[in-house]
Amino acid sequence: MENEKDDNDLGENRIRIHHSTGTYSDIEGGSAITTLIQKATAYFDAGFVRQTSTALEPSAGTPTDDQALWAAIRDRTNAISFEQYNNFIERVFCAPRTSDQGRAVCCPEFEDSGPIGISSTSDNCRNMPCSTSDIEASNNFVKTSSIGSPSINERYEELCRRPGIYGTDAYQLLKLATQAFLLFESGVVIEGARDPGSGRFLVPNSSGLRGRKCDDNVPVEKERGNLNDTSFGTLQGTLERYLTTTLGANRALPYLKRIVSALPSLNLSTEEGPPYCNIILQHRLSCPSLLELIWSYWHEEGMLVQTMNAISLRFQNKKRHAKDPLANLALDSLRPLNNILWGYIQDEPNRLSIQRRCYEYDSQYGITLVGKAVPKLESADSRSQFIKAFHNLLYRTVLFYREDDDNTIKADAFSLLNALREVHIILAEGAINQFGDLPWTARHEMLLMQWMLARPETKEFLRGRYSVPYQETWMGAVDDMKRLQGWSDVTVTHFHELAIKGEQILLSIRYGDWIDINNQEQARNWARDWRPEIQRYIHAYYAVSGVDLTSETVDARAAEARYAQPSLLLQKRLAMQQPKNRVAGPNQRLANIRRTGYGPLTNKMANRLRIERS
Repeated sequence: MENEKDDNDLGENRIRIHHSTGTYSDIEGGSAITTLIQKATAYFDAGFVRQTSTALEPSAGTPTDDQALWAAIRDRTNAISFEQYNNFIERVFCAPRTSDQGRAVCCPEFEDSGPIGISSTSDNCRNMPCSTSDIEASNNFVKTSSIGSPSINERYEELCRRPGIYGTDAYQLLKLATQAFLLFESGVVIEGARDPGSGRFLVPNSSGLRGRKCDDNVPVEKERGNLNDTSFGTLQGTLERYLTTTLGANRALPYLKRIVSALPSLNLSTEEGPPYCNIILQHRLSCPSLLELIWSYWHEEGMLVQTMNAISLRFQNKKRHAKDPLANLALDSLRPLNNILWGYIQDEPNRLSIQRRCYEYDSQYGITLVGKAVPKLESADSRSQFIKAFHNLLYRTVLFYREDDDNTIKADAFSLLNALREVHIILAEGAINQFGDLPWTARHEMLLMQWMLARPETKEFLRGRYSVPYQETWMGAVDDMKRLQGWSDVTVTHFHELAIKGEQILLSIRYGDWIDINNQEQARNWARDWRPEIQRYIHAYYAVSGVDLTSETVDARAAEARYAQPSLLLQKRLAMQQPKNRVAGPNQRLANIRRTGYGPLTNKMANRLRIERS
């Protein structure tokens, strides 16, 4: 029958439509009909609709240029980590003299003339070439060995020619190299990681490492997945656009441009000049050191400085207790650390005292230290509202995350934007006087302490526990010292997390142009971009202080603990940790607050607290 004619017998341009009644119709086809059939075939299989699913997706954010600034902050804070510093010292002093091929991340040679082999007007690369080969082709960049007068290279060669190494010269050379390390890594740039052996900026590939190119992805940003295009060229181009088009054409952070515009009677030359004239320190303006003093504060609370102080006292044969826990500290005079530690102790008058650091902690963040070695402070200026504003920002960020994870609504970020602006203003008020030099000085001093604690000689008597995974090699010695001395039982890992993540969060707030932003999209991007750091900071704060910044403050006691000085919370934890200790005076109640979880937190109480071993 005609009805039973096979569909395959139709002509090339005819199609057959089957009806529900069992009949069919043959019609002439065309290109439009053919295209329709091809599309229908993609959704239908043997006459049945393929299985589909429907799901709500998170609301997409609008990209903003300041996201490149946040990428630069992560890039530079990772660049000055202890691991990178230790590689730098090994490369400069222990490897062959020709191995260090690193350069400073801010090179004025390239700023005016543009890069070699790359158009300075390119949207994908900033004036500093992002290609490794383009930079090295010029052979015209500052190297570490040339820093200082005499230079590091000259001092090193002179030291090695001596018949014997005595005195403080070896330590002074190490100190100069540490300062050079921070100078070389300072700047608002995105460069990636250096090769440990050569100091060059390389990227990994299937066969190892190779020179970086503009279209290579920034490894850290690619793993985070917050940006669509994470190539060096695109991120550097976005960063340059943000720095050169916001509030003027000169290359600087918008926040710093506002400061310059407010300074009266100043020569606004764009060239670096001597610090004795009425000018701007151009390098600090165009390549500021992305450092926060909170990094030093949390490491000091984690007992890094106290550990070095205890080692220094024992090295000088000074006893701290009747039963000296450091009795096994015996550094042979043939070991290198013996001479380095001698120079460290001799240089004590030139280091920051605990009193100076405490005054600056109070000036920038309204926080300070508590202990027998801390004198009573009479600060002229204190950021007393910082803790409240910062912890309120973190709490509002957590509320934003809860709403943002709900795909049925679009989270409102205006309250978050106001909280960001409030913290930004408080940080700006503290950026005066010692702000320019003290954080930088404290950083290189504490990097030196970490390096000495990571030495093999130190591990012979402060080895830490091999079963505990530490992020950096010096941490085991600090935890070991805390156990020997009966200090806090909270691992230094949590304090290190607070230092690293706290620095990154505050840098993004301090140097963002939050004062003139009314677009909640930037606050929304900030919260999403910094979510890993914020959540890790909140957890670490709970681990060291016992205060959960994500919970609601339902009563006055919870609010008091949330906004209390971190040092007071640590003293409270120490009193709970040692119930058998004798707590002098009216502070016996600190040892009994385990039943309620709350106790009065006042400065007077902390100043009177004395804990003695039974």
